[in-house]
Amino acid sequence: AALSIGGVPVISYVAAQKLPYDTDELAVAGGLVKAPIRVVRAKTVPLLVPADAEIIIEGYISTEWLEPEAPFGESHGHVNPKEYNPFMDVTCITRRKNAILCSILSQVTPSESSVIKKMAYDPLYLDHLRNGLGVKSVKRVVLHEPLTALQKVTIIQMQKPSCAEVWRALLGAVAFRPSMSKIVIAVDEDIDPENLDAVFWALGYRSRPHEDVQILRGTDVGHAPRHDTRGSADDSCLLWDATLKGTFPPISLPKKEYMERSRRLWEKLGLPKLEPESPWYGYSLGDWNDELDEEARLAAEGRYWETGEKIARQRRSTREIPPNTSYYPQKKDNGDT
Repeated sequence: AALSIGGVPVISYVAAQKLPYDTDELAVAGGLVKAPIRVVRAKTVPLLVPADAEIIIEGYISTEWLEPEAPFGESHGHVNPKEYNPFMDVTCITRRKNAILCSILSQVTPSESSVIKKMAYDPLYLDHLRNGLGVKSVKRVVLHEPLTALQKVTIIQMQKPSCAEVWRALLGAVAFRPSMSKIVIAVDEDIDPENLDAVFWALGYRSRPHEDVQILRGTDVGHAPRHDTRGSADDSCLLWDATLKGTFPPISLPKKEYMERSRRLWEKLGLPKLEPESPWYGYSLGDWNDELDEEARLAAEGRYWETGEKIARQRRSTREIPPNTSYYPQKKDNGDT
């Protein structure tokens, strides 16, 4: 074995990714920078090592013996207990003159290792769902990084998916990395998957847990502090469809044109830079009509009294209907109104 420290940054990037076992990591690194990675023969082991590394540590890993590995902080936020693991007997160390000992901060987030992994994990999941499984309605896949370190929460953003597509995507995400994606959530394209406030908003108002949640049993515990159950299948994962089912009332914010005008005025006054989060303007989700749009236009023009005069003519007795009765008759399942 050989440990490469420092050198071309793309090597560190590729080394952190989950590539197929038969994939040459140095070839992938070369593809990313569109140039071959320079290599040389190691001194004491039959391997090619990066020629531009700062330090190379060579040695042999025993296949017959293990030794205790001391406790250390893990990326899941807990200390990994002492356990038996492989070790390497060092046979040679080579280095550049005035070598720099480079390192990656790998710990409970914020962590450089999880940020590096996320750059590839998100698009790998997207490619698997869109191209591998053919779920073309998938727009983005986001693995949640803070504290969960990409391991436990996956959010799939979808564009007008069918019910079948939603569940194909949810199940496909679990199958792609069986030890990851303990909680998988599907949301619509107007929900920012990087914004957990928006995701919780969708969970709260666009789903019914008794209809839109499935729990799969028999999954791998994966990367977790429960080291005594590693490799067992006694965990489970939660799949949650938080997409719209049918039409919904519009977002209760001013239209985009009004919000953009307000933004221009804000910037003209030299106020602190705005960084709006979605949703930051109103838009239709299907449950809207021309009459309501006209009333909104009149209000924006200051002609609200015209709407007031109209609704005064539409009053109904409380003996006829109770408060909160819908103005628009709801369609029944048989299509009648």
